[in-house]
Amino acid sequence: MNEEKALQRNFMTLEFASKSENESFARVTVAAFISQLDPTMDELSDLKTVISEAVTNSIIHGYDSNPEGKITITAEIVSDTVTITVEDRGAGIEDLDLARQPLFTSKPELERSGMGFTIMENFMDEFEVSSEPGSGTSIRMKKRIESKKALYN
Repeated sequence: MNEEKALQRNFMTLEFASKSENESFARVTVAAFISQLDPTMDELSDLKTVISEAVTNSIIHGYDSNPEGKITITAEIVSDTVTITVEDRGAGIEDLDLARQPLFTSKPELERSGMGFTIMENFMDEFEVSSEPGSGTSIRMKKRIESKKALYN
């Protein structure tokens, strides 16, 4: 990789109300930002899925569907790698180890699958979640993008 490409950096911050109709807005906005890396359709689909999962978790679990909550997404591109952080200042998670178990859901009455963290972890190269009860949750994810341009050269 040449030095010029290694030094390329870009970033964005997006803040919006915790309303379910904003989930698609967040997904499309982050996908548009990441498109400058020329991701494959599979990579773009994976990234849109993890954004949907993280935002939906903030809305449903962090804010208990209260539209007054605020969700912040930051995305940073350094060379060929994107780092995405989704944060809320909602309820937080009491037992993070339990919440990360496949099929666990704190809202079974909503017929939630309990696979959000598992999906995010499997679609990304790196996945970290931190949470403090009463103070919110932060999900940080990282993925290297294999540009379509590189596939054809």
